[in-house]
Amino acid sequence: VLGLQQIDDMTHNPNNDNLTSIWKWLYEGINRANYLEENKDKLEFDNKTALYGEVYFLRAYYYFELVKFFGDVPLFTESRLTASDSGTLQRSPKSDVYAQIELDLQNAISALPTAQSQKGRVTKFAAQALLGKVYLFQDKFTEAASTLENVIGVFSLVNNYGDQFLKAGENGTESVFEVQHANTSNWWDWGFTPQGTEGNFGVIHNGPRAFDGPTYASGWSFNIPSSTLFDSFEDGDSRRDASVLDIEAFAEDTGASYAEGYKHTGYFNNKYIPRAGESGAQTELNYLTNYRSIRYADVLLMAAEANVRSTSPNAAKAQNYLDQVRDRAFGDTSHRVTATKEAIWDERNFELSMEGHHFFDLVRTGQAASAITDFSSGKHELFPIPQQEIDISGLTQNLGY
Repeated sequence: VLGLQQIDDMTHNPNNDNLTSIWKWLYEGINRANYLEENKDKLEFDNKTALYGEVYFLRAYYYFELVKFFGDVPLFTESRLTASDSGTLQRSPKSDVYAQIELDLQNAISALPTAQSQKGRVTKFAAQALLGKVYLFQDKFTEAASTLENVIGVFSLVNNYGDQFLKAGENGTESVFEVQHANTSNWWDWGFTPQGTEGNFGVIHNGPRAFDGPTYASGWSFNIPSSTLFDSFEDGDSRRDASVLDIEAFAEDTGASYAEGYKHTGYFNNKYIPRAGESGAQTELNYLTNYRSIRYADVLLMAAEANVRSTSPNAAKAQNYLDQVRDRAFGDTSHRVTATKEAIWDERNFELSMEGHHFFDLVRTGQAASAITDFSSGKHELFPIPQQEIDISGLTQNLGY
């Protein structure tokens, strides 16, 4: 996919189809949330309060993704935006969008229960975790620390790190917010992806091409880990092999075969890789792998960072939270490191590698220019506003594009 290759090479532009799709999908989610909001007084049903807590959480989630990708974005909350509204909205300052995200999450926290009977439904703790992350991205470290504290101890780390990324590990004790995927209906539509399928469209991108062997299935060889990442894990760190598949070693051990793809490194994303027998009628579109959006380990590391960087730092708490993550990774207590902000940032890379968080962590902590090849400071912190939004709605473009 050309758009993905451009992003990988830092050569993306406002006509990137993948970025345009992200914009569309997120605003469609906001439109649906606003539809429920504008009809709130017309609807009465059991558990209405809790459902609207989910609505506010999701709207906050969508706006947070938009802010991370694009910075200042059009903000509307009262009703749906239709074709007749084209050109009536301009980009709102990021601070205003963040204020709305915080408000929605506070309302969600007030409305949501602490547990849900149906897997995947948002809880109060998921909303608190997301709010803590939103605070962290604004450098509101004191607020982040106090908010994330509500989630500490409610969940627990799984014993075996890699188990949580398998089918049997979905919605486990470490899952704070997990996007559910299924293949039960086998509904798919190539003209309407990925929202036109119950499955996880991202998974097919991550597997080796023309794969023939056990455990895995063929994919498209995108989103490949680097040898630098693989080699950066310390000896004894269980997260390395759970996160990154060394395909050459695997093929030698099992007799599996594969074809090398574009920019082949010899490694694949072992967390979101196509696995044998886990898709439906349309293989590419119906993988049932859930997306682990917020894991408890992420909460611990966010809380550790917030406590280190707070106006009133709590070094003991930060050390405790970091220790929990590293103790699980190594299976012992002899690999602990001092909980500085730099050590916590490094730990986030090892703990959350290949889960879609690292780029935004590098940007928010000011490390992107030194860590990403061809990253241009003052430009690549944000992605370009889709050109069609510039043309149709007269929106301003981000710097450098």
